[in-house]
Amino acid sequence: MVIMISVTQRGAPGGWTVLVLLMLPAMARPADWTVTPTVRLRESYTDNMNLAPPEQARGQFITEVSPGVLVSTDGPRLQLALSYTLQKVAYTRQPDRTAQQLDANGHAELLPDWLFLDARAGISERNVSAFGPQLIDPALTNSNSTTVRTQAFSPYLRHYFRGFATALLRYDYQHAGSGGLLDVRSTGETLQLTGDNGGRGWNWDLSLQRTQLDDAALAPVTMSNAALTLSYPVNSNISVFGTAGYEKQDYHSASAQPQGRFGTIGGVWTPSPHTRLSASIGHRFFGKTYSLDASYRLRSMFWTLTYNEDITTTHGEFFSVRPEGLTDFLWDLWATRIPDPQLRMQTIKVFLAISQMLGTDGNVNFFSHRYYLQKQGRLSGVYSTPRSALAVHLATTGRSGQTSNAIDSVILGPDELTLTDRTRQTSLQAGWNWRMSARGSLTLGASHSRAKSLTTGREDHNSALTLSLTRQLSSRISASADLRHVRHTSNKGGNYRENGVGATVIVAF
Repeated sequence: MVIMISVTQRGAPGGWTVLVLLMLPAMARPADWTVTPTVRLRESYTDNMNLAPPEQARGQFITEVSPGVLVSTDGPRLQLALSYTLQKVAYTRQPDRTAQQLDANGHAELLPDWLFLDARAGISERNVSAFGPQLIDPALTNSNSTTVRTQAFSPYLRHYFRGFATALLRYDYQHAGSGGLLDVRSTGETLQLTGDNGGRGWNWDLSLQRTQLDDAALAPVTMSNAALTLSYPVNSNISVFGTAGYEKQDYHSASAQPQGRFGTIGGVWTPSPHTRLSASIGHRFFGKTYSLDASYRLRSMFWTLTYNEDITTTHGEFFSVRPEGLTDFLWDLWATRIPDPQLRMQTIKVFLAISQMLGTDGNVNFFSHRYYLQKQGRLSGVYSTPRSALAVHLATTGRSGQTSNAIDSVILGPDELTLTDRTRQTSLQAGWNWRMSARGSLTLGASHSRAKSLTTGREDHNSALTLSLTRQLSSRISASADLRHVRHTSNKGGNYRENGVGATVIVAF
């Protein structure tokens, strides 16, 4: 069976097809499929359509009609979640437009205990730069946003050889595109062997990786890595590990040559089933490196704290796997409060969208063809009572360019090439949800972020406040009303404020 989403870009010579998931037509056991067509109707008003300075702000009414479909299954050999929306937007003072949103993830076991397939696809609106107007409502328009299309698939062989190791042989293909701003493809091969120590004593892990990146604006880049990890359980709560290896990346670095030996030592502490702490220190070609991954979970509370340092690209950040801890926690927590699974997931998405208005980590992954050294820390948590939930997200991201900024002249313009040489972003986001009744809830969100260029001195601040009231009218119909206030300031000008109000009805068939 093949599930496909086909869309034609306006002005494109042909059609654009996204292969979301390819799977065998016969499975060992039949899976239950849920296919839910939906229609989203929304009427809203904004007093600053183009996020312009006060003297140029213009108000406008916006009408949206967005048909969509939700497809999901969770069988023993196939898991799939697909959400697609075709957004038709009509404005009172400018031409109408059509947009699309796609979020699809799938996993299939093609041959039991041998052959598997992972696939992802997405269409979404993204901010191009951390500096300038920041898009929060996709119905608005500005020059700092664009549509990004991503697709990835990964067939792999995995098998457990008793008494020796679990072997993994994986092939990865990824593509991210956004008109003339970004067009990157990558292919990669991975061989990984994880030793079978019978759950006692020393264990080992051997990993060999090779990735080929093809950026339309650059010469192809090859990245290879070989690493051996040894681990030892000191006792039932503490284990230690060490990694040694060699890496080579052939992009043209403006600083340290991107290759050489590397090493890491660290440990994992698990004092209880609710608490886990993993930390490490090491050295790579760019210097010392640190990592931290901690979590704490109780029946009504969940916290995560992470820190990592790595070489990254815009393309790589689009495909990075975000932690699902908060979603999973809320799914389990609200199981008795919201028994219907579709309504529960919809409530979780609305709550997280409002509490993370500036993005999953609050910091914008600005478009660039460069390679960056990124140092990123995140603190996220949810605290719940029987009728309310509070989510908090704190993030800090520092990036230092490792390659020449001249390649970004098309994105930034020749006068702003040094803007993203060294940047620091910080953000604080919070959301509070109160279930007034079995069918109604109120959600309040507040966010603030700062983006600073350490090379030019430019500093931008973004603040947002949103209030949303949601009501489940029936098992198939929900309605909501929302208010929004957004403020942007910069020491380079372009300050603006935007206020919005809207009403939405969602019908599921």
